[in-house]
Parts: sequence; C-alpha cells; structure tokens
Amino acid sequence: MTDKPYVILTMKWGTLYPADYVNVLYNACSKFLDHPFRFICMTDDASGIVDGVEIFAIPEMDLGENRFAFGCWPKISVFKKNLFGLEGRAMFIDLDTVIVGDLTSMFKAKGGVVLIREWRRFVDYFRKRKVNGMTSIFAFTLGTQSQIYDKFMENPEYAYENYRSEQRWVTDYATDMQFWGPKQVVSFKRDLLAPPLLNRFIPPKNPDPDTAVVAFHGVPRPIDVVPDNNKPWGKWSRWGRGPVKFVRDFWIDNGGTDPT
Repeated sequence: MTDKPYVILTMKWGTLYPADYVNVLYNACSKFLDHPFRFICMTDDASGIVDGVEIFAIPEMDLGENRFAFGCWPKISVFKKNLFGLEGRAMFIDLDTVIVGDLTSMFKAKGGVVLIREWRRFVDYFRKRKVNGMTSIFAFTLGTQSQIYDKFMENPEYAYENYRSEQRWVTDYATDMQFWGPKQVVSFKRDLLAPPLLNRFIPPKNPDPDTAVVAFHGVPRPIDVVPDNNKPWGKWSRWGRGPVKFVRDFWIDNGGTDPT
C-alpha cells in the first residue's frame, strides 16, 4: 500500500451546515484513520473552519443556485481530470455523516468508484428496481473517473431533465462501480431507527461494532438528535425524541458546539 497521503474531500455551501460540521468531521477522521491524510473542504465560506483543513473554492461549473439546493450536482466536480493537482486515493464524505469506526480499510476497498448501495424505499419492494448508488460517502482514485464530469459538462441540461440527482448520474457513468459492505456503511433512518409508529416507543439502535459510517440522508440530520433534552425530532415516519447517545457523543467528543 502506498505511503502517499489519502485525500478526504467534502463540500459546504450556503448556511444549512455551519463550520461545526466540517470541524467535527475533520476531527473524527483524525481519530478513525490510521494513515496520513489531507482533508480538503471546498466551500463558499471558510469562516470558523479549524486549522488543518485545507480550503479550496468549489470548482466553477456555472450551475445556478437551484442546482446547489437540490441534487447536489456540484459534487460531480470532484471527478475532474485535475482537481487542484491532488493525487491518489480519495474519499468524498458528506457533512451529515457520522464516523463510528475504522476508515483505513475503506480506502483500501477495490473498485473504480466504491459507494453506497441505495437503500430500498417501501415502494421499491413492489416494482422492478434498478440498483443505484448513493454518494453520501464514496471512494475513487483522483483523475481516473473524469468521464463522469466530462459527460455532464457536455450537456448539463440533459442531466437535469433525465436524472433526479447527481448520484444517479454517477451510477450510470462510473466504471467498475462497487458497493460498501452492508454493515460497513448503514443508514440511520433505514437501519437504526425503528419503523413508523414503533419509533414512538422504541429508541434508535446503536450501530454494529463492524460499522464504520452512519449516513444521515434527509431528515433527521445529525444535529437534530444531539440536544440533551426531550424535544421531538424528524417527521411522523422518521420520528424520535431526545438525544441519540452515539450521535451526541460523536458530535461533542469531536468539538461540536452543544446545541442544547
């Protein structure tokens, strides 16, 4: 295995995710990665981000504000042939991700693009379903999947009209796409939260000891389940009350501001 530092990438734009999210993720990666690494944050506002995080502007793609708000299309830019001169194995991690275990083995995973196998929704059990990837956390070698970016830039309007989000685009245009193990990356709301109605009485489960990452896609977000009070969070189908201990510990232990 190469001694070259691994590269961790993340993006922050707008005001939904403050600097605390970047700082917590950086500190967590420092604890759970047993290999030298560079932590790159592409952002339109670097205020409050701690030393140790390398700041770059979000690559210009002329998307328009609405393409930032839905679909996460700016993430496509990490597949550029030359991304800030960075080299080697990289992992993109969404800011609303909770790290609970070893990341080193994830960097060693084989595949052109290694990503999450999309979790089934209830309706998917009643219809033929294409296997799609989710890009909450994905690994690839920098510069080797540039067709994902190049094809998009040839005709962005085609992508907007025919794809619900950037992760569906990545699924179709990645080469040698592979998936994380089913316990390696889990969904908070699909795997740990009790089913609708039962979640009124049964608290969320803790992640399995073999789990490295808990993905928070949609509602609730990690910060929603951190406050040490008895307030409800989520929505009727993904509902809970009060703090979720492993998420609160992750947030506080890695330097996040207590929102209680």
